[in-house]
Amino acid sequence: MITKTIRCPSCKTEITISGNPNEKIDITCSNCNLKGFFRLPSAQTDDRINTNSFAIEVKGLSKMFKDLKAVDNLSFNVRKGEIYGLLGPNGAGKTTTIKAILSLIHSNSGQIKINGFDIKTNGIEARRSVGFLPERVAFYNNLTPLQTMNFFCELWGVDKSIAKPTLTEVGLIDAINRKVGTFSKGMVQLLGVAQVMIGKPPVYILDEPMGGLDARWVKTIREKIKWLNEQGATILFSSHILSEVENLCDRVAIINKGRLIAEDTVANLNKYLKIKPRLSILIKGLDGKVPDKIKELDGVELVEANKDILFVTCEPNIRSKVIITLEKEGYKIVDIKTIEPSLEDAFIKLIEFEGGDN
Repeated sequence: MITKTIRCPSCKTEITISGNPNEKIDITCSNCNLKGFFRLPSAQTDDRINTNSFAIEVKGLSKMFKDLKAVDNLSFNVRKGEIYGLLGPNGAGKTTTIKAILSLIHSNSGQIKINGFDIKTNGIEARRSVGFLPERVAFYNNLTPLQTMNFFCELWGVDKSIAKPTLTEVGLIDAINRKVGTFSKGMVQLLGVAQVMIGKPPVYILDEPMGGLDARWVKTIREKIKWLNEQGATILFSSHILSEVENLCDRVAIINKGRLIAEDTVANLNKYLKIKPRLSILIKGLDGKVPDKIKELDGVELVEANKDILFVTCEPNIRSKVIITLEKEGYKIVDIKTIEPSLEDAFIKLIEFEGGDN
């Protein structure tokens, strides 16, 4: 256990935090409410809340494809050491944004920096610190994973001795001599993760890393992303899988039609939208019927029934009134649970505000 006393960079208030070596801790200054995070070191060092140190900076990014504006004046920053999710429906502009960040396509306007290097004026240095996993990973089918890793080690100028240990880390050591052409999509994705780890870049950009994978491979990729972050890496990944963004990200940017709709932590997005928790009430013999008296209560926003479970979205201060009304009407309540709003709720509401994703 490490205990550190640090100073808020805004008001200089002293903040004491405790945790395990390399653990990342979210911090809110008790004096000025400045939010940031601090990664505890393996040894005692003199650090500050990391609020102004960005691994990726995107400012005013726009990209046109003929008459289509794929990205529209998009701006966001990814802090060093965080997992940042770029979330949006298919066609929202996520992949275009990532390609522009890496200068794989030329943007019409905007500025992009990676670790302080401008991608247009110092692109080689900017990209040197990035491991990139594209949405569609492809390798030579006639090579084995070991041959593939050796090939990329040569390209990067990295000692080939890291190939086997890296394949072991992603769980491919048992398939090290199989041809890549015999691999499942999940195994190819894992090889892609191993390839981007060559040289241990400080920044990873992953485009839909869990797209099209079954639950087993999704879990493996998710754990590898967490592991890389625990080693100190900054990770930007795009996804339309809300549960994965919710499970992994420190912050999330929701984009639609190339525009930034919202950017914050999952919890703060829910608070910003004032999405209410739902009551889940197990009622013996309900059989899918919605009680009229509950629908008529002031403060009740939505009532739904599924078999013997009644779902009520309402103001917190009338939850007790909902329960009392049900009991007065003779319903036998077996169990009551509160379901907190999820990223899916925030996502749907934000997209609705934008007028849909067509």
